[in-house]
Amino acid sequence: MQFDWKGFHVASKSTSSGGSRTVEEAVPYALAHWIRIEILVILHEGPRSASELSRMIGVSLGKIGHHIKELTDSGRIELARVKKVRNADQHIYRAVELPLISDEEAEDLSFEERQEIAATVLQALVAESFAALRTGKLSEDPVSMGWSWFHLDEQGRKEAHEEQVAFWERMRDIEARSVNRVAESGEATTSTIVAALGFERFRPTGQDGAAYTQFRSSPQGNAD
Repeated sequence: MQFDWKGFHVASKSTSSGGSRTVEEAVPYALAHWIRIEILVILHEGPRSASELSRMIGVSLGKIGHHIKELTDSGRIELARVKKVRNADQHIYRAVELPLISDEEAEDLSFEERQEIAATVLQALVAESFAALRTGKLSEDPVSMGWSWFHLDEQGRKEAHEEQVAFWERMRDIEARSVNRVAESGEATTSTIVAALGFERFRPTGQDGAAYTQFRSSPQGNAD
């Protein structure tokens, strides 16, 4: 099920305490507890019931139910469907999914719609990253991480955006070649997170104030 951005409506979500969370408040709340993080990561793979989530995460159904309610009330996950199981209603939940939105389509979005889409993407990325950190995947597996800020004029920002678009095209080609090789070799694939962000920093910086951090490791633990 794809996210229908054209029909999307942004509204304040009620919380169990009777208040409401803005999208800017809801995302950090969703990521503030390891159970909510694992719920989000599992629902990235597909819809699940509360009982399935309870079994997969290894915590009581009561705890899962509490966190599902909080995530649903805050708009971070949604009810996918209800099915009958032994004469009882079983609620199936899913993570909100986004399609690829072109620059032209994005221009027609309101500020609130852009905020919600940005929040959904950021939430998914941070949830996957935190879950990987908690299980040691960012230290034990081959990993490449880096971030920096750059001082760009309008043309530079346009070129950076075009580079990121091209990057995703190359990643799709890499995946297609992997699938073709696996079809012949039978080798198992590894679910791998690849991310790219590019945005204006929330505060200005001096020309010589740029930060740069990068880390790469091999399976043997060598870093360069």
